[in-house]
Amino acid sequence: QVQLVESGGGLVQAGGSLRLSCQASGSIFRINGMHWYRGKERDLVASITHDGGVNYADSVKGRFTISRDSAKNSVYLQMNNLKPEDTDAYYCYARILTRSRPWSDYWGQGTQVTVSS
Repeated sequence: QVQLVESGGGLVQAGGSLRLSCQASGSIFRINGMHWYRGKERDLVASITHDGGVNYADSVKGRFTISRDSAKNSVYLQMNNLKPEDTDAYYCYARILTRSRPWSDYWGQGTQVTVSS
């Protein structure tokens, strides 16, 4: 059973910073790309491939940085210069191969980020 667990959300003033973390656990054989989404529409915020290639939504370029620690099956999102419009629930997503299941999609439970003006 694979689980993605996020942490690091909270309340911050505009211009502040937060760092989100997401760790995958279970009988993991391989993880492909890891991603952060936000909101009910699950808008893509940032992605990082297995070999470190990154991609960002235009709205967060220059402010957010995605990184991963493959040894820990973890992905991080450093969010700087936060704006009130960044307020939302943030979700971690990964496509994972386990020893008992083929490649499958996994989502975290979400972590709330609230930015006050």
